[in-house]
Amino acid sequence: MIRVLVCDDHQIVRQGIKQILADADDIGWAGEAANGPDAIAQVRRGGIDVLLLDIAMPQRDGLDVLKQLKAEFPKLPVLMLSTYPDRQYAVRSLKLGASGYLNKSADSEQMIDAIRTVARGRLFITPSVAEQLAGAVGAGRGADDELPLHERLSHREYQVFRLLATGHSVGEIAEQLALAPNTVSTYRARILDKTGVRNDVELALYAVRHQLLT
Repeated sequence: MIRVLVCDDHQIVRQGIKQILADADDIGWAGEAANGPDAIAQVRRGGIDVLLLDIAMPQRDGLDVLKQLKAEFPKLPVLMLSTYPDRQYAVRSLKLGASGYLNKSADSEQMIDAIRTVARGRLFITPSVAEQLAGAVGAGRGADDELPLHERLSHREYQVFRLLATGHSVGEIAEQLALAPNTVSTYRARILDKTGVRNDVELALYAVRHQLLT
C-alpha cells in the first residue's frame, strides 16, 4: 500500500485528490496538510511513502518545502502539483529533487500513474516536462550566454523576481518570504543585473514577454 500525504492550501483540492485516490486499491490516504510547515511535521512523524506537494502556498512555497524535505529525507518521493505552466517550475522542481511534476489539470488516471511511478523510485515526466528538461540540459551544455537570462537566477532570486513582477513591494516580499527588507533589496539588485533590466516595470514586461506569469 502506497501511503500518500497531500499538501495543498485549498481544501477542495485536497478532497478532490482524496476521492481520486480512493479508487486505487494500492494507494492509501496518509493525511493532508494545508501548508508547508504542517507537511514537514507530518513527514517527520513517519508513515509517508509519497508526498503530493503544491507549489503555490502561503507561509512557505512548495519549492522551499521541497528543498528542506530533500535535505532531511532524500529518498522521499515528492510529486509537485501546480497550476502553473510546465515551463515555469518543472525544471526547477526536478533540479531541487522532486520525483515528478504534475499539472492540476491532469486527469485522475495520470495522477494515479504518477504516484505509482514515483513510489517505485522512478521519475514521472510528462512529454511537456521532458521537452522543457531537454531544453534546459541542451542549454547547459553550451555557452552560458545561450541560457535564458531568468534561468541564471537562483531559487530565491526567482521567487523574488516573480513577486516583483506581479507588483509586490520590497516590504511585502520581505514579509511573505520572512526576509529582511535589505536582503530583498539585495536580491532585487542581483535580479536586475542578471536580467539586464533597469527597474520593476521593465522586469514585469520581461516576465510577460517570456510567459513567466499566469
